[in-house]
Amino acid sequence: MELKDFYHGLHVWLLQNGPRYLLGIILFLGGLWAIAFIKSRLTRRMSKREVHSSLQPFFLSLSITALYVVLIITVFNIIGFQLTFISTVIGALGVAAGLALSGTLQNFAGGVLILLLKPFDIDDHIIAQGQDGRVQGIQLFFTELLTADNKTVIIPNGKLFNEVITNIGRQGKRRLDIDFKLGFGVDIEQVKEILEKSITGTSNILGQPATKVGVLALEADGMRFTVRVWVDPVHYLATKMALQEKIVNNLRAAEIKLPGT
Repeated sequence: MELKDFYHGLHVWLLQNGPRYLLGIILFLGGLWAIAFIKSRLTRRMSKREVHSSLQPFFLSLSITALYVVLIITVFNIIGFQLTFISTVIGALGVAAGLALSGTLQNFAGGVLILLLKPFDIDDHIIAQGQDGRVQGIQLFFTELLTADNKTVIIPNGKLFNEVITNIGRQGKRRLDIDFKLGFGVDIEQVKEILEKSITGTSNILGQPATKVGVLALEADGMRFTVRVWVDPVHYLATKMALQEKIVNNLRAAEIKLPGT
């Protein structure tokens, strides 16, 4: 009698719940196939669009995980499984993790935005967060700079993206300015000829845009001259030192008195 009741109960349960479970299984298997198809398409699409290699695994993992979550929740709802408690636990864990990792998440978000928007790229020369150097690496959480004195500086991406970034190398040219003061007694045209001669004798100065020399300002104790030339960012420091030395030597050779002498 008990066995007969068991089979009867099982028969009733199958009639009531069997279609839902069968539909859930079919949907689950079909969803797995669809997710695998989407994954392969996403991989090809990101490679075709040349998405940064550091971002491809992140976007792929995020998209596929989200699809798996949606699939599982949908299947559970179809078969009648209650998700209220699980949803509450997941929400609480999410809030706790967000609070604990707020700084890390800011750096992560900054890294994603830097890789997507590209305010600078590898080998660009930038000034940011009080640091001046060439970009060696862009990671999801931090950026590496190599300074002129061969120091590696690690800057968190959260701070880097939210502050002013000066990209020196993006335009391919950098203006080099040299200002100095001479007394009112000097011959302006003579000084300009000396400056032009100094520029001509210095290597790595670009022909375009045109160089400019002249009196920048009149001050109480003399005239402030300026020299403005354009150089490749890579040669900026070396060109600046060479040009300054030539200007000083040529002014001394012309017996023009320099400040402090």
